Amino acid sequence: MSASWVFWAFLSAAFAALTAIFGKIGVAGVPADMATLIRTVVILVVTVGIVAATGQWQAPSTISSKTWLFLVLSGLATGASWLAYYRELSLGDAARVAPVDKLSIVLVAIFAVMFLGEKLNFAHWIGISLITVGALVLAIF
Repeated sequence: MSASWVFWAFLSAAFAALTAIFGKIGVAGVPADMATLIRTVVILVVTVGIVAATGQWQAPSTISSKTWLFLVLSGLATGASWLAYYRELSLGDAARVAPVDKLSIVLVAIFAVMFLGEKLNFAHWIGISLITVGALVLAIF
């Protein structure tokens, strides 16, 4: 395991947790779709600032059509996920909503095997099974 990806993975998890908490508080004052719009604008502004500050900007014409296609598909999936997430947060408890949302981990593993040809060993499948059971226990009980 590379220490760099582990650091960023834990940082991502911490920010995802804060997303649920802040989102649950924020969505109480506006419709779920409006909350998603506000969140998206904030992310756009911050990301533009990061790309500009780090010199990562490149001309859109230099990006391959395959990359464009999959980044657009990823963006559409992200948007649909965010819309659903804020809707579910507006309807349910954050402590129950977030674990079900994190079943995406299970789906990523399955899709990675199916579509990317990634290999998971027995221990990985045990972990994925535990995540599934844990999320369902938190959601149901």
